[in-house]
Amino acid sequence: MNFTVMKLQLTHDATLTMLKAAVQTAEQIGQPQCIVIVDASGEVLGEIRMLGAKFLSRKSALSKAQTAASIGAPTTHIPEAVRPAIAAATDGSVTGLPGGLPILMSGQLVGGIGVGSGSGEQDIEVARAALIAIGADVS
Repeated sequence: MNFTVMKLQLTHDATLTMLKAAVQTAEQIGQPQCIVIVDASGEVLGEIRMLGAKFLSRKSALSKAQTAASIGAPTTHIPEAVRPAIAAATDGSVTGLPGGLPILMSGQLVGGIGVGSGSGEQDIEVARAALIAIGADVS
């Protein structure tokens, strides 16, 4: 029997690199953002609320990051029909709002990133920039 597994984990260097790339992209598009990065179990590794970002967007960014890490897919993969019920059942911890992406390295789930305070398209653009910065899988 095998009682252990080898798995990839995000480092603090990866977290800092992702935050920096996300902030740079948010600045380029002129949209301050809340950015949260979690590991595969949903624990926060790093976050920032840029000056001018909506303070309540930190909560949605956290939910987006945790949802993406939990399902291993973008938050928009939560079916529209179940979004209100699943949000209510989880006290808002699961969301279908755009801006949450899984962090996959060579197909292995290592975490999630959530971005909030802009439009859905802006949130996704900022999250993708963070993934690209560390060479994560980007679809």
